[in-house]
Amino acid sequence: MGRIPTLTYDRGTLILHPPPRGKSWVDFAHWDDRIEKFRIPAQQYRPLVENLRAEQVNFNDEVQTFSALALDPQRTLEPYPHQQQALQAWIDQGHSGVVILPTASGKTYLAQLAMQATPRPTLITVPTLDLMHQWYAHLKTTFPDADVGLLGGGSKDRTAILVATYDSAAIHAEALGNQYALLICDECHHLPSDFNRVIAEYSIAPYRLGLTATPDRTDGRHADLTHLLGPVVYQRSAADLSGDALAPFQIVPIKVKLSQSERDRYEQLMAQRNRFLQAANIWLSSAQGWQQFVRASAQSQPGRRAMLAHREAKAIALGTEGKLKVLADLLGQHYPDRTLIFTNDNTAVYQISETFLIPAITHQTPVKERHAILQRFRSGDYPTLVVSHVLNEGVDVPEARVAILLSGSGSIREYVQRLGRILRKGSGNKQAILYEVVSEATSEEAISSRRHRGLQSSPERPRQLNLIPVKPVYTSDPPVVVPRAAEAPPSNDELPY
Repeated sequence: MGRIPTLTYDRGTLILHPPPRGKSWVDFAHWDDRIEKFRIPAQQYRPLVENLRAEQVNFNDEVQTFSALALDPQRTLEPYPHQQQALQAWIDQGHSGVVILPTASGKTYLAQLAMQATPRPTLITVPTLDLMHQWYAHLKTTFPDADVGLLGGGSKDRTAILVATYDSAAIHAEALGNQYALLICDECHHLPSDFNRVIAEYSIAPYRLGLTATPDRTDGRHADLTHLLGPVVYQRSAADLSGDALAPFQIVPIKVKLSQSERDRYEQLMAQRNRFLQAANIWLSSAQGWQQFVRASAQSQPGRRAMLAHREAKAIALGTEGKLKVLADLLGQHYPDRTLIFTNDNTAVYQISETFLIPAITHQTPVKERHAILQRFRSGDYPTLVVSHVLNEGVDVPEARVAILLSGSGSIREYVQRLGRILRKGSGNKQAILYEVVSEATSEEAISSRRHRGLQSSPERPRQLNLIPVKPVYTSDPPVVVPRAAEAPPSNDELPY
């Protein structure tokens, strides 16, 4: 009688030796001449084991060492219907898959419910140190008796529940790979990059949850999330949840005319750019148009001048003086409502800060100073903040009611994240408002339209954005929000891993 096949873990891969009978494992394996044994990607652990069990192959599993955890939450909330539905959809998919929900809709609490439904050692990956510490604080408060640790920012814990930055988790992916049964990737659109994807590929985790507001990546690699974490199992937009889990909101576009001198210069610059693009047969509306323009700008003086013209024209559209007049009017009408002002560049942030005496936060703001500013914004000492990109992701921003978008990119993710900063329900019948100040008859109009298309409702529940194409009426009463009852979370059935 031959030896019983043994499955072991080796630096992000599995070794199966000696080869078992049957065919269930063959499609997963490749022969490694260096060790004269079959290797299998660690990510294939669950389907491999399930196939071996289905063929009733007798084998020793020396890969996974985890066992059930005792998770006794000290803080419980009644889940919103969308959280309950998302959890059930994830469970029905075999405790794996991606959930797409807008900012401020309770993705962290959904992850907590997933942990309670799958009480096993858990690795949670996040993009920033701020977000890592927010997760840690939430888990320590919720599960005070659990062994929760950190990986990143100088911490190198090895605990049953580990919160890590993507960078640190990727660096230690080989060592972490067989330690955790549940892998939760927050802001999971970061996962498919060349550097980060090893977190999932080197992991045997049979249970996987991805969370994001906008999964799309410009490189198209968001499609890899299905391979790395599982398919999209649930999706809702901000419009879907408005007035339920999120505050009801309005998006108010305000068009600003360029001054005559700005208009003349803008048209001159755009004509210069377009002449070059036409001569070079480059179409910016095509999939590769922008990359072609960038390459062309580095290869000739006319290309360089065309790119400089493009940038100057964009700066005129984004920073017209008319926007500051609109800003002054909006701040006066909404004082002392807690208000966030977003711009696309640091220069505009500091200009607004100096002109209106408003605290500013950019990537140059020291961490301690940023925390102090946010705390005074939370307390109401500072009713208004002006920021660039630094608050887009991974920072716990206090509740606000008004957002003023003076300039932004065409990124749908950035738009959703900025809108999400004012969607926490808070107390009372809060009506959130996002003002989108756009320069008329410029490229900003097309960018704004692209952002709105990306914010439309999920296909399962088509719903119109609350988009008001006129100047707002400030005296209208906000709609009354009636919360809906949620079903109780599912019971924890016995899990096979």
